[in-house]
Amino acid sequence: MTKNSNFKRNLNGSQVVAETIFQEMKRDENIILIGEDVGKSGGVFGSTRNCYKEFGEDRVKDMPISEMSFTGMGVGLCMSGFRPIIEIMFADFIGVCLEQIYNAIGKIHYMSGGNVRMPLVIKTAAGNIGSAAQHSQCLWGMLAHLPGLKIVVPSSLYDHKGLMASSIRSDDPVIFFEHKELLLKRADTFIANSEVPTNTYTVPIGEASIVKSGSDITLVTLSHTVEIALDVASNIQKEGIDVEVIDLRSLVPLDYKTVVKSVSKTKRLLVVDEDYLSFGLTGEIITKVIENIDYSSLKQIKRIAVPDIPIPAALSMEQEIMPNFNSINKTLKEMSKGN
Repeated sequence: MTKNSNFKRNLNGSQVVAETIFQEMKRDENIILIGEDVGKSGGVFGSTRNCYKEFGEDRVKDMPISEMSFTGMGVGLCMSGFRPIIEIMFADFIGVCLEQIYNAIGKIHYMSGGNVRMPLVIKTAAGNIGSAAQHSQCLWGMLAHLPGLKIVVPSSLYDHKGLMASSIRSDDPVIFFEHKELLLKRADTFIANSEVPTNTYTVPIGEASIVKSGSDITLVTLSHTVEIALDVASNIQKEGIDVEVIDLRSLVPLDYKTVVKSVSKTKRLLVVDEDYLSFGLTGEIITKVIENIDYSSLKQIKRIAVPDIPIPAALSMEQEIMPNFNSINKTLKEMSKGN
């Protein structure tokens, strides 16, 4: 669907997500919202605001600090014909209910021979804003490793709304990662598309977006790092380095074909990820490219990700290990000089 708003609303990510959930609950009475503080307080980041007031406690249910139990409740709701949205406050807490996710939510459709669907969304806040080791991880690479789940990670405000709507309407389980930085970031500070129509619309899950065209280097990333990548690409273009920036938008399904097509043109690939380096997204993207392109035609392949250490509590130390403007800018310049 094309964008049709005649004005630019200065929303932040949490307001966009809340609006989408509200509109989808209006559209479908089978949608149930459950989680910690999702009701009267409207969510710890405000991404479920106004829902309790409109739909009441029958459809918006505040839960105790027991993620395993209310994630299991979501499984039962799916089996009873409902479409639950479960909020896990921080992505780090997914470990508490992981058994329900990979042994129940991800497998019941398969194990039932296709007779039982799991139209369930787990929305969770990821990313690093100085919240220390147990509240700062992304973990989307770990969840993408588990079969049976769709993994959605938007960057622009427009995609936050369209991909959330698609996730809620999906008959397959979706884990929807909201980056904390983007939940708080307002439209007038975005580089990526920040126009959000007031009406409902969907964005297809599994289609990457070329957010900036270029001819010299392909830069592949997702979530908040798309904003950083666009900033770097804009600045480095003044030095004659033309970077193509691809926003993956989802890990499962993974649109590696868009990446392969771009790298076939530029011959250089940089993958940037705010998740951990080892056994993760950066390695998967590089492997997909190598498997689907004439390797001899490639000139440069590099990656930037978080080293395999717990996230430091000190903000200055956290910023040192995160992909950032300086590390991306330096790597792109090095790659542009290579043969």
